[in-house]
Amino acid sequence: MPQRPEQTKRRTAFLADTTALIVFFTITGIINERILAGMSWEQVFHARLLGAALMVPVARPYGIWRDWLMKRAGTSRLSKLLWDSVALVSFQVPIYAVIIAVSGASGSGLIKGTLGAALMMLFLGRPYGAFLNAVRKLFGLPPGGDKPMSLNS
Repeated sequence: MPQRPEQTKRRTAFLADTTALIVFFTITGIINERILAGMSWEQVFHARLLGAALMVPVARPYGIWRDWLMKRAGTSRLSKLLWDSVALVSFQVPIYAVIIAVSGASGSGLIKGTLGAALMMLFLGRPYGAFLNAVRKLFGLPPGGDKPMSLNS
């Protein structure tokens, strides 16, 4: 199979990472905003619109951040779970807090929504990482965070 030009690979990675982030976190965001944060359906709608708009510029940087952190993961499931969770919480929770604050969450709703998102992202780190790798595969890309193969491997 011929090697794709670097620009095409970057564009494909951007599209794959953006698609994965928007699909996965639109669904989980609705659950968190409506149930935990107690936001109205109108507020949820605005949060998801704002969230989707913000996911476009942050999806690929998050994918790069995750890949970089996942290179530290061992081969065990527990190590992968830990590093995927660290990546997701450290990158996405601050962004999410801003999204729901701008969308109308305040006071205890903002705190509950942010803490709920942090807790949710701790548990969703690995499922999202696996989902991201699956979407990348659909786009013809390798999964991220793979350690380079050594000559002795």
